Amino acid sequence: MPFREINHKMVEAVVQPGTKMFSQRGAMLAYKGDVSFTPNIRGGQGGLASMLGRRLANESVPLMTVEGDGTVMFGHGGHHVHVISLTGDTMYVEADRLLAFDGTLQQGTMFLGSQGGVMGMVRGQVSGQGLFTTTLKGHGAVAVMAHGGVIELPITPQRPVHVDPQSYVAHHGDVRNKLSTALSWRDMVGRGSGEAFQLEFSGDGVVYVQASEEKL
Repeated sequence: MPFREINHKMVEAVVQPGTKMFSQRGAMLAYKGDVSFTPNIRGGQGGLASMLGRRLANESVPLMTVEGDGTVMFGHGGHHVHVISLTGDTMYVEADRLLAFDGTLQQGTMFLGSQGGVMGMVRGQVSGQGLFTTTLKGHGAVAVMAHGGVIELPITPQRPVHVDPQSYVAHHGDVRNKLSTALSWRDMVGRGSGEAFQLEFSGDGVVYVQASEEKL
């Protein structure tokens, strides 16, 4: 894993010759060694398809390609940072929560309507994700940002997990998710709170939840 947590709001990444990583522009705090930072216009490792997907998703968070030989310290906006390790599966996360990630990971986008139809699209509006979400697939590490820190909740076939949409950060594994209602549609008339909805995760994996209902 190339990331080492310095404190709750900063991570240090090791950059080696012949490898690369991607980060949000403006996330570099300091670096040591011979390291270069280049604006990335191809949407990360996913290339042109990823770039087009990001445009369709209206995910305008710009990326930097980081290469060289040294170490880089990342942080952004004073947000808490959490490092997640992927071992071949796919992670689903909002683009603006990505602080930095391994260049070995394949980046793409997914239409939320493909997971739950109309309710999947409603989920995107309730959670603030919009109609698309970012995917990262492969072997590598990801540093994500959150308000108030992150907890990891394991998901098992015997024990699904329900999450407040406003507190959801990311999930990965062989997981199915859907939007459920805590109240009947009649009871929700006139209510503005997102707590009338819940995200239900089932299967085998992990969901990451922040200790806040505030979006980035």
